[in-house]
Amino acid sequence: MFTLPRAVLASAFLLAACEPAANTTPAPTADAPWNRAGPAERLLDGQGLPREDYHGVWRSRGYGWILDIDEDGVTRYQEAASCYATPSETRDMSAMASVRYRYVRNIPGEEAAIFQLLQGDTNLVFDRIDTLPDACQQPTDTSPTAVATAFLDHFETHYAFFDRRLPDREQRAEALRQTVSDDMGEAELWDALVAYMDGLSDSHTKLIGTVDGEPRRQQDGQGETLPFVRDTIGETPWLIGLITQTLEALGDTATHTLNDRLVWGVIEPEPGRRVGYLQLFVMGGFSDNPDFGSDAWADAEMAALNAALDEAFTAFEGADAVIVDLSNNRGGWDQVAKALPGRFTDTAFVGFTTQSRGSGLAPFFHIIEPAGGPRFTGPVRLLTSDVTVSGGELATLAFRQLPNVTHYGTATRGSFSTPLAKPLPNGWLLELSNEVFAAPDGEVFEESGIAPDVLLEVYPQDAPVEGHWRAVMALAGE
Repeated sequence: MFTLPRAVLASAFLLAACEPAANTTPAPTADAPWNRAGPAERLLDGQGLPREDYHGVWRSRGYGWILDIDEDGVTRYQEAASCYATPSETRDMSAMASVRYRYVRNIPGEEAAIFQLLQGDTNLVFDRIDTLPDACQQPTDTSPTAVATAFLDHFETHYAFFDRRLPDREQRAEALRQTVSDDMGEAELWDALVAYMDGLSDSHTKLIGTVDGEPRRQQDGQGETLPFVRDTIGETPWLIGLITQTLEALGDTATHTLNDRLVWGVIEPEPGRRVGYLQLFVMGGFSDNPDFGSDAWADAEMAALNAALDEAFTAFEGADAVIVDLSNNRGGWDQVAKALPGRFTDTAFVGFTTQSRGSGLAPFFHIIEPAGGPRFTGPVRLLTSDVTVSGGELATLAFRQLPNVTHYGTATRGSFSTPLAKPLPNGWLLELSNEVFAAPDGEVFEESGIAPDVLLEVYPQDAPVEGHWRAVMALAGE
């Protein structure tokens, strides 16, 4: 799956060498499909239509998708208790729902292939099947009972964290079945589905839709800091205060760049000492290329990031330490999450693994490669909070594999998985967490978050702006 919008990329920020630690991870499975698959080829021809050799019907391993590919394009079906074509209106509800495949990798010896939006994305394995199942060819049932049945089946089949977040799911499911009837209205159906999700502390699992002409959204799991800030000083004034304070403290060394998503500079905590400071707010949205998900877009994003980091790391040369501040990182594209720790190592290492529920596939090992530009391999002080989520947490997992990194702050949010988009028959969109992200040794931090090595308050409620820079200066003085 393409993994850019883990959190909302256009969130509030549209406002203006050491050797790696000993790795106890088992070696990547040699016969995994992605290790045997051929090179990536373009799925679409020069007219933007699928190549003839990939025409046919394909079923995903996990994910609950069927692709019907012919000369007119690709139709994606949602295979659940029933099977139905993806409602067109869901494409505008979420970037995850609008993903289209551009690349394919054949798996030798099998009637199977890996489909991807961009090269290097999650390896989605599809098996060729003979025909489109009969159920997919029937008219879509949009009754409340059918919607609720699909909703529950998507959860039961794909949600990966019932043990951590919904231990009473059977009781919730039975309550939903008892509540739903075909004579209920949209608002009643929405409330019934929301009741099943109530208290689910997972910011990657959400329900989006229009109810009686009004947009609705159900999403829990925002941690403690953000709800507090939103209810008191407001998120926008808070962010403006944080950025202003940081730029003033960094003085002439301050650089605010990448569409306001990166701040860096140099701190001199005492005469003769220099500490680099790097704060990344979002893992993407750095370029002005509007063609989301295209090769040109990906190239522009990484080119902008690398140019900015080259400048920063040149300035950090000879520093006593570098602070990497992810305490307000809202996530984004996994490629960025892996590129950042690559600036702090001279050796490739395993940053984390992923495995999707129901796929039957081994974990995929994400390798962090040393960056091609300037790097810093001295002491690194990583700062996180409960605002740190998604792609910010993936970067944190990878950073913690490096022996030159010490982790400070408070625990991260604990919401890692790429949202799996599962449109419902009536055009509402369910997104849920189906992928298990783990440290190389297999430890999973979903729900709990990643606890720091050294506890340090970052956004105290009595000083949610001032407290941040106090924490930064505490790290600079270490």
